[in-house]
Amino acid sequence: MSTKVIGIDLGATNVRGAVVIDGELLHIEAARIHSNGSVEEVLNDIYQVVDKLIDPEVVAIGIGVPSVVDVKEGIVHDVLYIPSWVEVPLKRLLEERYHIPAFVNNDANCFAVGEYHFGKGKGVDAMVGLTLGTGLGAGLIINKKLFAGHNCGAGEFGCLDYRDNILEYYASGSFFKNVYGLDGTQVFEDAQNGDQRALELYAELGTHIGHAIKKVMYTIDPELIILGGSVRSAFAYFQETMWQEIRTFMYSKSVERIRVDVSALQNSGILGAAALYYDAQ
Repeated sequence: MSTKVIGIDLGATNVRGAVVIDGELLHIEAARIHSNGSVEEVLNDIYQVVDKLIDPEVVAIGIGVPSVVDVKEGIVHDVLYIPSWVEVPLKRLLEERYHIPAFVNNDANCFAVGEYHFGKGKGVDAMVGLTLGTGLGAGLIINKKLFAGHNCGAGEFGCLDYRDNILEYYASGSFFKNVYGLDGTQVFEDAQNGDQRALELYAELGTHIGHAIKKVMYTIDPELIILGGSVRSAFAYFQETMWQEIRTFMYSKSVERIRVDVSALQNSGILGAAALYYDAQ
């Protein structure tokens, strides 16, 4: 892993990148993106970052995007928050410009493969990275390789039916707004200050997250589940009820053996994008 790989994390408002060597970021470059601009304008925003990082020793570029991806062809479809990016052959465009291999995948898959290569997932055969933010995303590592599915849609647990809606409606940071009309940031601050109502809301959230984890256990049966996304910062407030729900899983031995941990990676989007190169080897 002493190889130089550029990792690029494309978000809703900015693009961030770095040269990654053995899990270490040499330096980070960032640029605002023209979210409502043309395909070419957003591409130029990405090029602006890559141009500052590229050198003759870089062997590949990995990029994570918030969208569905044709992984084989590297075509991104319907990128969230970037209306003009309906169908962009990002892999081809990067390879034509920089003359090195490019790897493209969605951000949840990047989170999982980054944890596997650089985080708490090292050495496991099967793990799931759950991203708990505005939504509920997931990336799957099966037999030590990223499994994205035929349409890059594997692991969309958040879209499963749950109660009167879908799982993501309840088991994500949007739970507070969706169910109670409350601002999640304010609820987190209140919980930090010991507010009883806020702590009760997190306890309720923990039950929903525990239910999501049971869905993962029934379908994937991994040895490790790693929680990422902004909601992981509140793990102390929901872990008890999360585990109470997990313990209702039908197979007690599975409950004894499952590990649920919280990501400690900094800049996981960049590291995960770079890890796409190692997953392809």
